[in-house]
Amino acid sequence: MKFWSFKFYGNPLDTWVIAVSMAVFLVILLKLIKAIMLTRFKKIAERTKTVIDDLLVEIVDKTKLLFLIVISCYIASLTLFFQAPVRSIIQTITIITIILQFGVWANYLFQAIIKIQINKRMEKDDASAKTTFTALNLIGKFVLWSVVLLLVLDNLGVEITTLIAGLGIGGLAVALALQNILGDLFASLSIMLDRPFEIGDFIIMGDYLGAVEKIGIKTTRIRSLSGEQIIISNNDLLNSRIRNYKRMMERRVLFTLGVIYQTTYDQLVKIPQIIEEIINSIELVRFDRAHFKEYGDFALIFEVVYYVKSPDYNTYMDVQQKINLEIYKKFKQEGIEFAYPSQTLFLKSEESEFPVRIIENKTEG
Repeated sequence: MKFWSFKFYGNPLDTWVIAVSMAVFLVILLKLIKAIMLTRFKKIAERTKTVIDDLLVEIVDKTKLLFLIVISCYIASLTLFFQAPVRSIIQTITIITIILQFGVWANYLFQAIIKIQINKRMEKDDASAKTTFTALNLIGKFVLWSVVLLLVLDNLGVEITTLIAGLGIGGLAVALALQNILGDLFASLSIMLDRPFEIGDFIIMGDYLGAVEKIGIKTTRIRSLSGEQIIISNNDLLNSRIRNYKRMMERRVLFTLGVIYQTTYDQLVKIPQIIEEIINSIELVRFDRAHFKEYGDFALIFEVVYYVKSPDYNTYMDVQQKINLEIYKKFKQEGIEFAYPSQTLFLKSEESEFPVRIIENKTEG
């Protein structure tokens, strides 16, 4: 009896045995619960295609043994009597362990989201997405573990207010020194997340136009129609008005043509019908309108509008060529002449007051 009544840190030996036994039992119990949950979640994940159950499996798997041991020891310590300083140390160790475990979970979740986004972008052949999301991953991990470190230091009794103020001043100085680089970096992340354009898209930005070849951390590279590579900083790119022709569902086309003033009334009435029949006979084209628009200086002007059901520029040019050739063919069959710049001079005859001579001077345009 005297042996069991021996006190260690203010608690009898038998009480210590009970507390240690409880801690061991809790560790075994928690490990068993973890194993059961892991097995159940894996079976559910195999039957479904959702991401949430996969994340649950990994979160349970990322639960550290040290976390289970500390939690078990803390619960067992509640059966013991300790002085305030010792109890405070136990609570601090437990809180720090919980913070670190939550940091591990949060870090995994963040990395999982990054991987999911990378896989989505890679499915679209966006090779630069991996580089950008890797940078985003590094930034996220730095911020996460910085917060975890500050929480740990705060629980250890370190005055972090002064430290945060110093870091804030230092961070401001670094941000001012690297504002252009950071601006391009965040612009790159905005491009990847908001996706105003992708690799392969044909865009126009001010006087520059071409196909997007690469979206980097600092710059975006565009291959122009004339062959040279245009390198533009991401920040400048997002501050500009961008026209993305790749995402155009259909292309609206407006063109005009002119016929001579000697064209008869019946021919003028027939021209819109001819053009409509030609456009409707071509695939991937939707006719909109054709009208006798106005009297020009040397021609009667017709305006035509149609839609090409494809954003591809070469398809549009092929369609326009077919329309032009068919119009030329039909106009020739109907005896309709195209107009070109010309002038007609009327000269008064000296022999008579009424007869005139007509001299026509035509200049091909």
